[in-house]
Amino acid sequence: MQNTLKSAAVFEGRGLHSGKPVRMVVRPASANFGIWFKRVDVDGRDSMISAQWDQVVPSRLCTLIRNDAGVDVSTIEHIMAALAGCAVHNALIEIDGPEVPILDGSAVPFVQGFLARGLIEQLATVRAIKILRTVEVSDGDATARLEPADMLEIDFQIDFADRAIGHQEKSLNLSNGAFVRELCDSRTFCRQSDVEAMQANGLALGGTPGENAVVFDGDRVLSPGGLRHADEPVRHKMLDAMGDLYLAGGPVLGRYTGIRAGHALTNKLLRTLFADPTAWRMVECGAQTVGKLPGVGVHRGDVPAIA
Repeated sequence: MQNTLKSAAVFEGRGLHSGKPVRMVVRPASANFGIWFKRVDVDGRDSMISAQWDQVVPSRLCTLIRNDAGVDVSTIEHIMAALAGCAVHNALIEIDGPEVPILDGSAVPFVQGFLARGLIEQLATVRAIKILRTVEVSDGDATARLEPADMLEIDFQIDFADRAIGHQEKSLNLSNGAFVRELCDSRTFCRQSDVEAMQANGLALGGTPGENAVVFDGDRVLSPGGLRHADEPVRHKMLDAMGDLYLAGGPVLGRYTGIRAGHALTNKLLRTLFADPTAWRMVECGAQTVGKLPGVGVHRGDVPAIA
């Protein structure tokens, strides 16, 4: 069955790119409501934005959604991943600014907030997007692919010249709380040269190494405290993919493969998928399927301890 939160969860912080303070309240919502953002600081225009793949607009370094009135919210990928990984199907997210707070750079604060409030089961069946045949998109040496599978699986590969990152690859079956146990605490990352370039262009103004991002420089990890996982970068890319895939409008039953893929390519993949009605089908999740969905059976003890 579908789930929503038992009570509202409040998150306060600053935007990674804007550096501006923001307050966000994730509220329970009725069955079949889906995930919506509401810009409470906007007057005189439609302030509601559906968290759907067709609301995504091109943006540098994050996922940004915008409604027909031109009202937008950016950097939604981490909270979307937490909603997917905790099996929250319906929520109204009220936010008083244009960017979701970055918090510690991972999804773990959102997961902790959701599980602390608890979930309530609703009288409506979960509907999932079942992949029927392989769909693939590419951009240069980057590739993203969806192919049939009984549950959500993510396979990701990254390659960076910095020796502290290098080549990393990981595969996970995301059913039965694997997202919470394996991915949710992995933080966003970048190279020192990227930080300098972004800040020169008015981006990453809220980024602080060790506090909300992991920064690499050649063979060094510059962030105090080092890494949470030896392969934290590829885990974070999988976290991002989890969030971007939840913009499909429900859980995905299929195998996602990303090779150097990013937010834009995953959205292009969803657009290609939904343009072909033979490649997918919306299915109601029965007793045999529901146990394969992300977030089923998750509890607070699954959340990794953060130093």
